Amino acid sequence: MAQKVILFGDSITQFWKNFDPEFFEQYNLINCGVSGQTTSQMLARFENEVLKTQPNKVVILAGINDIAENNGPISIEDILKNITLMATKAIQHNIKVVLCSVLPANRFYWNLNIHPENKIQALNQLLRDFAVSNALKYVDYYSEMCDETHGLQKQFGTDGVHPNLMGYLKMKSILEPFLKS
Repeated sequence: MAQKVILFGDSITQFWKNFDPEFFEQYNLINCGVSGQTTSQMLARFENEVLKTQPNKVVILAGINDIAENNGPISIEDILKNITLMATKAIQHNIKVVLCSVLPANRFYWNLNIHPENKIQALNQLLRDFAVSNALKYVDYYSEMCDETHGLQKQFGTDGVHPNLMGYLKMKSILEPFLKS
């Protein structure tokens, strides 16, 4: 029987299937991305969309909309707390957790007053540390997609936040080994 895997996130996750539907079919991926959502909104829907679905694995990609202050200011520690709560709940339900780094961004076209580089790097380090200390898989999109200005490489997306087809193909190449293991 094929494993059931949920990709849980925001618009970056939501749009992925539009660019690479074959990837979703190949690995029996369920897309649970909702555009614009912050980690607190994701946490609120985690039980219905992940725990009740009982996948073998959940891949969590979250935090960029918090850093963009979509629902107002929030500390890096509170973003981390929301993500670790999701991970902990999944573990308690015997669901394997794969945590993902936040993708690089050095500006938000919808909130130009925010300079996210340092917060993204700090959150990614905290996510990596949590993954290591809890023996979870950590997918590092950031390192392979970042340019010299700590933004998303232009070949991977044009708006500075969301991947294009090349970006999603790069993400797929980074994620695939974690889906196979």
